[in-house]
Amino acid sequence: MSAGKQKINFLSVLVLLILVAILFGCQAAKQDYSIKSIKLTEIKFQDNFWSSRIETGRRVTIPHSFKQAEETGRIKNFEIAAGLAEGDFCSNYPFDDSDIYKLIEGASYQLRLEYDSELDNYLDRLIEKIAAAQEKDGYLYTARTIKNKGGKIPLEHWVADNRWEREKDAHELYNAGHLYEAAVAHYQATGKKTLLNVALKNAELILKDFGPGKVMLPPGHQEIEIGLVKLYRLTGEKKYLNLAKFFLDQRGNKEGHELYGFYSQDHLPVRQQEEAVGHAVRAAYMYAAMAEVAALTGDEALLQALNKLWEDVVSGKMYLTGGIGSTGAWEGFGPPYHLPNASAYAETCASIANAFWNYRMFLLHGEAKYLDVFERLIYNGILSGIALTGDRFFYANPLASFGQHERSPWFGCACCPPNLVRFIPQLGQYVYATSGDRLYVNLYAQSRGQVQMDDLKVELEQETEYPWKGDIKIRVNPASPDDFTVMVRIPGWALGKPVPGDLYYYPDKSKAQPLIKVNGQEIPLNLENGFLPITRDWQPGDLIEINLAMEPRRVLANEKVKDDLGLVAVERGPVVYCAEWVDNNGRVSNLLLPDEASFSSEYREDFLGGLVMVKATGRAYELKKETPVFKEQDINLIPYYAWAHRGRGEMAVWLAKEESKVRPTPEPSLASKAKVETSKGARGVGFINDQYEPENSNDHSVGYLHWWPKKGTTEWVSYEFPAPVKISEIAVYWFDDTGQGECRVPDSWRLYYKRGQDWVPVKNLDSYGVEKDKYNWVRIAPVRTSGLKIEIKCQEKFSAGIQEWQVK
Repeated sequence: MSAGKQKINFLSVLVLLILVAILFGCQAAKQDYSIKSIKLTEIKFQDNFWSSRIETGRRVTIPHSFKQAEETGRIKNFEIAAGLAEGDFCSNYPFDDSDIYKLIEGASYQLRLEYDSELDNYLDRLIEKIAAAQEKDGYLYTARTIKNKGGKIPLEHWVADNRWEREKDAHELYNAGHLYEAAVAHYQATGKKTLLNVALKNAELILKDFGPGKVMLPPGHQEIEIGLVKLYRLTGEKKYLNLAKFFLDQRGNKEGHELYGFYSQDHLPVRQQEEAVGHAVRAAYMYAAMAEVAALTGDEALLQALNKLWEDVVSGKMYLTGGIGSTGAWEGFGPPYHLPNASAYAETCASIANAFWNYRMFLLHGEAKYLDVFERLIYNGILSGIALTGDRFFYANPLASFGQHERSPWFGCACCPPNLVRFIPQLGQYVYATSGDRLYVNLYAQSRGQVQMDDLKVELEQETEYPWKGDIKIRVNPASPDDFTVMVRIPGWALGKPVPGDLYYYPDKSKAQPLIKVNGQEIPLNLENGFLPITRDWQPGDLIEINLAMEPRRVLANEKVKDDLGLVAVERGPVVYCAEWVDNNGRVSNLLLPDEASFSSEYREDFLGGLVMVKATGRAYELKKETPVFKEQDINLIPYYAWAHRGRGEMAVWLAKEESKVRPTPEPSLASKAKVETSKGARGVGFINDQYEPENSNDHSVGYLHWWPKKGTTEWVSYEFPAPVKISEIAVYWFDDTGQGECRVPDSWRLYYKRGQDWVPVKNLDSYGVEKDKYNWVRIAPVRTSGLKIEIKCQEKFSAGIQEWQVK
C-alpha cells in the first residue's frame, strides 16, 4: 500500500473515531430523565391559594426565619468560626449550619420569582460570613472549627478530634449537601459565585478525602448525594456525580466501615433494599438521590430497588395525608400498616422529602400515580406544617389531637421551617413537564406558564378555582401551529382511587366521571399511565376543558391498619378533611359519622384564608349515669392543613363510624373540676384531669404531664377544688416512655392534703404504687379538704410524668 493511501486510510479511521466519540459523547450527555421539568420562573401562579402562600413566604416566612436564625445563634456560629466574634457554639446541634443553607436556598428561589434588593444584599452579607468561616483547605463545619478554637459545643461526643471520624452522628456531609444546594440556587438566581466558590472548594476537599482507598464512610444523614448531583448538573464535572454514586454504593457495604444499621438505611446495599426502614427523612432523601443517579447513569438495579421501596411505602407505610414516618422513637417508619393517628410523627421534612422522591419517580417513569402522591402531599402532609400566617410551624403532623398540639415559631432542632422556606417557592416547576413532543400537565392551579419544548415555545393559561372546584380551562398557545401531544393528568381521586394501591379506598362508588373537551368536543377517556394523551395540530387559542367532579368522599383504610378499624375519613378532591373541636361543640372524639351520612359543601371566603367547609349529618355521644346516649348533630369539617389556628383542642382526621370507637363526653368528675398547679418546668398541666384514658404508660396519643428535661429532682402537682370535698381514694397513672425518652415512673411519691394554709401528709392505707400501664390506687384515711398535692421524687438521671390523676 502506498504512503498516500495509508495516509488517507489513517485519516478516514481518525475521522470515524472522532465521529464515534462525538456520537457516544452526545449519548452520554443525553443520559438523564426522559422527562424534563420546567424552570420555576416559567410559571406564575395567579390564584388565591398558591400565589398567596408564596407571597406570605416572601413577606413573612423568609424574614421571620432569618430573624430566628439570628436570635438562636445559628448565624453567630459562622461569625465565631470566622473569628469575627468570640464565644462558644451558640445553638443546639452541629447540623444547625444546614438551616442557614436551606434558608439561603429558599430565599434564592424567591429572588428568581421576584427580585428584592434588600434580600439580595442580606444574602451577600451572610455569604461573606460563611466564606470567612471556611477553613483554608475548604472544610466548613462551624462546630468543629469553634471547638478547635477552644470553644464549647453541644453534643461534643458527636464531634471527634479527627474530621469525618464520627460521620454517623456529626452530619458533616449532611451540612455540605445543603450548602451545595444553596450555592447552586444562589448562583442561578443572582449569577454570583460567592457561595458557589465556597461549595466547590468544600467539594474538592471531600473528593480528596473520600473514595476507594481513602475514607470509605457513607454519610450518616443522606443529603450530600443530592447536592453533588446538582453540582454535576451545573458544572458538567462528572466527578461530582461519581462521588454521589460512591456514597450510595457505600451504604450497606461492610468494606471500609462498621454499618450504621437500619436507622440510617445502612443495613443493606441500596440495590438490595426492598423495605423502607429507619429515619424517614434520611430514607426519602436517599431515595431521591438514587433516582437522580439512576437517571444519570442508567443503573437498572437502582431503578428496581426504587420501584420496590416505593411500593412498600404506598402499600403500607403512608398516611392518608401523604405523610411518612409513623413513630417518633426514631422519627421514621414502623412496621407495615402501623399508622397510629394521634401519635403519628409524619415529620414535615419527611413529607417534603417524600415529595422530592415522588416527583423524581414521575420523571423516571412518566406515570401519574407518583404525581397523585405528590399532590396529596402538597395539599395535606406538607401544607399542615406551616400556619396560614407563615410564622408558625409543625414539626410532627399528627392525624388526631386531644389538645396537646400547637404550632411553634421555631424549634431547637429547626430543620422543618427552612425546608418549607425552600419548598414552597419551587412549586411552579412541578406544574408542567416535557418529553420530546409531549407536554405534561401535572398540577392544576390558576396560572400562566411559558413552556419550552424541543423547538417550540408554548404558552399555557389555566383558569380554575382548584382545589375547591374541579372545572379547569387550559388555553394552549403555541408560538406557531404545530403537532404535539398534551398529556393531561387525570388525578387518581377523580378515578375512584385516593392513593395508588389498596391502603385507602372509597367505599362508595361515584357515578361522575372525568369529562375532557378540546374546543368543545369531548375526548374519549383513553388513559396512558394516568394521563389522557391529546395529540393534534395545536393552534393558538385552542381550549382544553376539564371537569373533575368534586364531592365529599368517605375514605376507609385497609383492614390491616388496626388504628383505623371502625373509623372513616373524608376528603374532597385532593384535600383531606378533619373535624376540629371549635366547630363541633368543643369535642370530636365523641362524634360518630354513620355510613348513611349526607354531605354538603360551602366555600367561605372569609374563613381561614378562604376554603370549602364540609358538613355531614352525624351523632354526638355523652355519658349519662355511665350510660352512653346520643343526639343528632351536624359534623363540621375543615381541610386538615387549616387545623390548629384557633387554639388547642381536639382534632381528628379519622372519625368513628362504629359506636365502639366513640369516646362519649364524660360527666364532670372531682378531678376534672379541679384547678391544677405544678412545680416549675412542668409541661402539659391540663392533661392529667382531662378524662382521656391512656392505653398504656407510653401512650403519646393522649396528653400527659411531664417535667422533662429535669432529671433526678423532686417535683409536685396539686389539685385545688372549687369547694372542700371528702376524699378517701386516689389513683395515679404514670407516664413512662422507656425505649423512647427519658421519663420513668418515679423512685417514690407521697400524697398531702391541704389543711388551712398547710400541706399535711395523708394517712395512706395502701402503699404508693409505681407500676406502669395501670392506675395505682391508694386508699387513705378520709379527709375533708380543698386541695391535694402529690410530691414526686424522680429516679436518678430520669424525669417523670403523669397520664391521669383520679380522685374519689
